[in-house]
Amino acid sequence: MKVLAVICQKGGVGKTTLATALAVAAQEDGKTAAVFDLDAQGSAAFWKDMRSAEGPAVVSVQPVRLPHMLKAAREAGTDLVVLDTPPIAKDVAFLAAEHADFILIPTRPAVLDVMAATETLKLVKRASEPPRPAAVVVNFATAQGREVADTEETIRQLGANLAPVRLHLRVAYSRAQQTGSAAMEIERSGKAADELKRLYDYVCMNLYSHTRSEKK
Repeated sequence: MKVLAVICQKGGVGKTTLATALAVAAQEDGKTAAVFDLDAQGSAAFWKDMRSAEGPAVVSVQPVRLPHMLKAAREAGTDLVVLDTPPIAKDVAFLAAEHADFILIPTRPAVLDVMAATETLKLVKRASEPPRPAAVVVNFATAQGREVADTEETIRQLGANLAPVRLHLRVAYSRAQQTGSAAMEIERSGKAADELKRLYDYVCMNLYSHTRSEKK
């Protein structure tokens, strides 16, 4: 079993949208996936409540029970657990990073968001020795302006890994989140679906070191 943590010390960067969409992508790839909702606001659990399709499982987990729940998921034969973490909760983020095989740090292309991503990178480095592999992914990117390029350059200057996929500001993401779906489920051939599939491939490359079609 592999564990993917989606972490950022700021709200509104799209953690739950990414966590649920990547779990759906894993399910469509033939894997048994689950989302552990570590956020007291329960956004991922609320997404599941609205979902009509079967799977992925979404479980609200108290942080103190995370090791036990991961053990139970492993014994149940789960292939991938995605940890959806709360903002501004360093202890929970630290715990998630400790148990992750790979960490995604979403950020908006804005100064305050990049600052939060920087703090998250520092936290990830402290969580384990050696640090868990992690990458920053730019979310809510726009086609115009220098903000995206400036954000990516700042991330590179920090010495952090930058995901080779930008997620753009698209209606499909918000529409999917409001209906308990993932963007690839409501627009199979849409641009948002393509972005998520490419991000999923990148995550799999880091988690499994094999192609997306090979099931672990």
